[in-house]
Amino acid sequence: MTEAASGPTLLVVWHSLSGATAAAVQALCEAARAQGEDQLQVRMLHASAAGATDVLACDALVLATPETLGSISGLMKDFLDRSYYPVLGQRPGLPAGLVVVAGSDGAPTLLQLRRVLAGWGMREVCEPLRLCTQAQSAAAIAAAKQLSADQRAAAAEFGATLAAGLVLGVF
Repeated sequence: MTEAASGPTLLVVWHSLSGATAAAVQALCEAARAQGEDQLQVRMLHASAAGATDVLACDALVLATPETLGSISGLMKDFLDRSYYPVLGQRPGLPAGLVVVAGSDGAPTLLQLRRVLAGWGMREVCEPLRLCTQAQSAAAIAAAKQLSADQRAAAAEFGATLAAGLVLGVF
């Protein structure tokens, strides 16, 4: 029987439409768990299952969403709508990170997510992870997506960096 990790908790709230964001989150969380070993708890919650109480209980937060029509995905928006006011003013300075998987850009979605973090008074502790799938046609946008090895490695590095910062008390 394995014991649960102790120490700080990294909460990753995510939503995925085509599989690419889910793959990025999986790589991020696996690397965070490996880096944090038994000194870090990593919670991966789908946006539909996450709420304000989860954010209030964590030591760092990652929001991971696909960009849909130049915006946060609907289920991520739903999570933020349900959580925004209960969290408002409760977690100033909480370390946070952002992940956006986009067809080409991702900048508008990052701007939206940064506004939420600013409203909550949280602080981004690393450069956001923006992964572009280059899906531009209707068929490509709707299709299931795979991340490249480089994109999975970037997600893993993002997760390991957050984990190391939390375990070392840098964040």
